[in-house]
Parts: sequence; C-alpha cells; structure tokens
Amino acid sequence: MPTWGYSIIEVDPDRMAKASGRDLRISFKAAREVCAYIKGMKLSDAKKYLEDVIKMKKPIPFKRFTGKQAHHRGIEGWPIVRYPVKAAKEILKVLNSIEANAEYKGLDIEKLRIIHIAAQKGPKIKKYIPRAFGRATPYFEQLTHIEVVVMEEEE
Repeated sequence: MPTWGYSIIEVDPDRMAKASGRDLRISFKAAREVCAYIKGMKLSDAKKYLEDVIKMKKPIPFKRFTGKQAHHRGIEGWPIVRYPVKAAKEILKVLNSIEANAEYKGLDIEKLRIIHIAAQKGPKIKKYIPRAFGRATPYFEQLTHIEVVVMEEEE
C-alpha cells in the first residue's frame, strides 16, 4: 500500500479533519479551478454550490486555463465560466468523506471551514490505438489527486 502525505502542516489536530481522493478520473484543469473557487468556504456552502454546479445552475469561474474559451455572463464579473460536472461530482464525494471523518472525530459539522484544498496531477494511463500502415496513436489519461483539510471555527 503506498503512503502519501498532505501538502499542509497540521496546525491543531484536535480541530482539523482531512480526506483525500486518489487517482480520480477527472480533468486536472477543471479540478484545479473547482478547488480554487471553494477554498475558504464553509463545508455546507461548498457542498450546496457543487450540487448546483452538477445541476448546471451555477458556474465555476476559470481563471488560469482560459485559452480559447468563450465569454459568458460570469459570476463576480468574471467572464470565463464553465460547468465542470464530472469534477464537481468527484470533489463532492471527497467533501462527503471529510464530513464523515470530522463527525467521527467529534467536530461540529456546522462550524467546518475548508482551509486547504488542492488538486495535483497523478499518474498517467498510457493507451494506444492501432492505426493504418503500422502506426499507433496515443490517447493518454491524466489522473488527479484531491486533498482537503477542514478546521472547526472558533466562536
């Protein structure tokens, strides 16, 4: 079984909960943008927002990976938005997992805030399609890791 760490130092382990999703079959670019948008939100608000993204009612602003993207009526004045449904579903599963972890530790679910969420590139699945005249065309799939840390807010 491989071992991995988190890219954050534990501040107060009694008030924190962690969860990660490894080798997810989602786009790294979409996962990065979703993570950047929900970082700092309360856990309940982030889950509601991702459910609205899955229903295509609310968009996610794309700030880094914007090449050749159409401009839409954005949110908060940001013109380039998309609806990354597949990435939102997988990140929502990780958020449900971290909620269960926090409940197991005895933390108050209503006071949880996402203090760290990151998307990292995982391994690449290499596949090839045979073509005519003895050639082959690669079609690779980039896997993604998601890690989330929540902390219980003080009154």
